[in-house]
Amino acid sequence: MNRYPLWRYLLLLLVLAAGLIYALPNLYGSDPALQISADRGATITVGILDRVEKLLREESIEYNSSVLEADDILIRFGDTDSQLKAKDLVQATLGTDYQVALNLAPAAPAWLERFGAEPMYLGLDLRGGVHFLLDVDMDAAVAKAEERYVGDLRALLRDEKVRYQQIEPFAALDGDSGVVAKFGSAAERDQAADLARRNFPDLRVESDSDGELFLVRVRLTEVARRDTRSFALKQNITTLRNRVNELGVAEPVIQQQGDNRIIVQLPGVQDTTRAKAVLGATATLEFKLVDEQNELESGLSRRVPPGSRRYDMRRGGDILLFKRTILTGEYITSAASGIDPQNGDSIVSITLDGRGARVFERITGENIGKRMAVIFIENRTQLVRAPDGTISSVKRRVEEVITAPVIQDTLGRRFQITGLDSPAEARDLALLLRAGSLAAPMDIVEERTVGPSLGQDNIDKGLASVVIGLVLVLAFMAFWYKGFGLVANLALVVNLVLIVAALSLFQATLTLPGIAGVVLTVGMAVDANVLIFERIREELAVGNTPQASINAGYAKAFSTIMDANITTLIASVVLFAFGTGPIKGFGVTLSIGILTSMFTAILGTRAVVNLVWGNRRLSRLSI
Repeated sequence: MNRYPLWRYLLLLLVLAAGLIYALPNLYGSDPALQISADRGATITVGILDRVEKLLREESIEYNSSVLEADDILIRFGDTDSQLKAKDLVQATLGTDYQVALNLAPAAPAWLERFGAEPMYLGLDLRGGVHFLLDVDMDAAVAKAEERYVGDLRALLRDEKVRYQQIEPFAALDGDSGVVAKFGSAAERDQAADLARRNFPDLRVESDSDGELFLVRVRLTEVARRDTRSFALKQNITTLRNRVNELGVAEPVIQQQGDNRIIVQLPGVQDTTRAKAVLGATATLEFKLVDEQNELESGLSRRVPPGSRRYDMRRGGDILLFKRTILTGEYITSAASGIDPQNGDSIVSITLDGRGARVFERITGENIGKRMAVIFIENRTQLVRAPDGTISSVKRRVEEVITAPVIQDTLGRRFQITGLDSPAEARDLALLLRAGSLAAPMDIVEERTVGPSLGQDNIDKGLASVVIGLVLVLAFMAFWYKGFGLVANLALVVNLVLIVAALSLFQATLTLPGIAGVVLTVGMAVDANVLIFERIREELAVGNTPQASINAGYAKAFSTIMDANITTLIASVVLFAFGTGPIKGFGVTLSIGILTSMFTAILGTRAVVNLVWGNRRLSRLSI
C-alpha cells in the first residue's frame, strides 16, 4: 500500500493555504492613488485632508475614498486620468511643504493586509511608464575632482610661504585636464612640486616652463581617475534612487549599463517632464560665517553691505552672512540622523573627507566665538496654479539657513548639525546629504514612454498566452494519462497559484519576459509527471502490481527529475545573476516555477495518488 504520514498532508495543506492567501490580492488588483506626505517640517492634519477633499469636489474630480493614515493621506481614484489630473492640482495648491506622489494602493480586503499580502509589482512594459538611458559625463567628474585641489594647493603654498603667481584649473584640447600653478622662478616651482608630491599622493605632478613663467601641472593619477569615475557612477545611481522617491514609484529600475551609462525605468509615471526635473534635482549644504557686525548695524535699514548677503531662516526671519563659502556638501562622505543625548533634540552627524576636514579645522579654529551658518540648498521644480486654473512648472532654487550656532571649539572630521524641527526632518536631511547631489552631470540619450493602454494590452495578451498554454496542456494530460492526468492537472493549477503567491510575497516585478517564464513553466511543470507516469506504465508492462508500480514509478524517476530540473535551475540563476532588466525578470519567474513545479509534481501528486489509489486493492490503473 502507498500511504503518506499525516505530517506530509498537513505540510501540503499549509503550503496551499499560504499560497492562496498571498495569491488572492492579485484578483483584487490596485487602485490609482495619491499619497500626500509632509515635507520640510510641515505636518499632516485633518484640516489638510478636508482642504484636499474640498478642492477635488470644486474641480469635479471624482475619487473613491480618502483616509488619513499615520503621517500620510491616501486618496483612491477610479482611473489614472483622475489620478494624474488631481496630482498636479493638489501639488500646486499645497505647495512645496508637502509631497504628492503617484501610487498604486492595493484594493485587497483588510484581512489580507493583516497577513502582509499584497499584489505583485508590474514592470514598465505591463503598467506603463517612462524609460531613460542616461550618459554620465566622466570627464566632467574627473575635472571636478581635480578642481578641488585648487584651494588645497593655495593653502599648502601659503602655509609653506612659497610665492606663486596664479593657480587655476585647465583643460587641454585632447580632453586632458588638471590644475596648473605659475611661479616666477625655477626654485619656487621645484619647491612647490616637491610639496605637492609629498602631500597629495593621488596627484601626478609635472614641472614645466613657458617663457619666463615656471609651471607645475598636477593631474589625478590613472588609479585615482578610475576610482573617481567609478565613484561618480555609483554616487549618481544612489542619488537617482533617492530622488525618485518623490515620484512615488513603487518599483523603479535604476541600474548601471556599461562603464558610463545608467538605465532608469519608472513604472506608472507618464509625465516625462516631471520625471526629468526630479532626476536632475540636487540638494547640498554650504557653511558660511555670520556677518555679526553688519547684521546689527543694518537691522533697521535692511541694507546689505558688499561681501555679504541676506538669507531666510527656516524658522522665520532672516540673517546676514558673508558671501564667502567655507565648505560645501561635496566634502561630506557620510551623514546620519540621531538624537542629542543632552537635550533630546534631533541632530545630523556629518563626516567629512580628508581635504574637507583640513579646511574646516583651519576655519573654525580661526573663528572660535563667532557664529557659523549651515545653509540647505535644493533645486526644485514647483507646480504653480495660475488664476485662470492653468498649472505650470517653475524651477526654483531653495536656500535657507537651518541653524547658525556659535563656534565653541575647533571642528574637524566629524561634527553635528542642530536646529532641526523633528526626527523625520533629520532623517530626510541625512538622506539628501548622503546622496543629494549628482557627482557628475548626465545627459538623457534615450527616452521612451509606454502608455497605460499599451501596458494593459500587454497584460491581456500575456494572460491569454498563459491561459491558452494551460488549457492545451490540461487537455493533453487528461487525454493521454486519464485519471493520473487529472491529478497532474490539479498539481499544475496549484503550481500556478504558488508561482503567483511567491512573486507577490517577495514583491518581485512581473514583466513580459516574466510572463514568458510562467508560460514556459506551465509546459515544463508536467515534465516530472510525464517521467513518473511513463515509469509507472513500464512497471505495469513488466507485470508488477499497481501499488508496486506506483511506488517504483515515483522512486525510480526521482533522480532523473532532479537532474533535469537542477540543470535548468542553474541556467535560470545565471540569468538572474548576470542579466539585466527583462532577462532578470525571466530568470526570477523561471527559478520560482522550477521550485514550485518540483514540489507539486513530486510531493503534491504523490499525496493525491496515495489518497485516491493508495489504500485500495487494484487490478488496473487509470493511466
